[in-house]
Amino acid sequence: MPSERLVFVTGNAGKLKEVREILAQGEPIDIESRNLDLPEIQGTTQEVAIEKCRRAAELIGGPVITEDTALCFKAMNGLPGPYIKFFLRELGHEGLNRMLDGFPTRAAWALCTFAYSPGPGVEPILFEGRTDGKIVPARGPPKFGWDPVFEAEDTGLTYAEMEATRKNAISHRGRALQKLRAYFQTQETGST
Repeated sequence: MPSERLVFVTGNAGKLKEVREILAQGEPIDIESRNLDLPEIQGTTQEVAIEKCRRAAELIGGPVITEDTALCFKAMNGLPGPYIKFFLRELGHEGLNRMLDGFPTRAAWALCTFAYSPGPGVEPILFEGRTDGKIVPARGPPKFGWDPVFEAEDTGLTYAEMEATRKNAISHRGRALQKLRAYFQTQETGST
């Protein structure tokens, strides 16, 4: 684990809650949250995550993690991808479904990219998690982003219909954070 307290840069209370729940499993990773106004460049999820993390490390002056989440439609070659929050805000759950009308598939994948930097001037390291699924009419409570329209893997349930522990076990965010935790554990083992 980082020697200093790890800062997760987010203004999204739902993401913060999920990240804390996931990182509390096993040996807990202590994080604090800061909401910084970071510019979001256009590009791939990896490019967006790296730039966001670089800037956050400069502003914080210490170890940070940032996260970028994408919802990718197979029929649209991965779009809307990292721009999903703008599509959701403008179109809503029903609009996301209408975007796929006329296409032969509603297959989709959720992609989460965490970026970690120990501090300013250090190239961020990326940790990605992916969950395959499909886009369906909204089901479950509309509490968190596009969860009601993403039916994960072969569960028959949308993220919104799942209990938190079940969702976190298979989610794109949970899978990315497992890789982040494994990285910290290898760093600890390597330094002793």
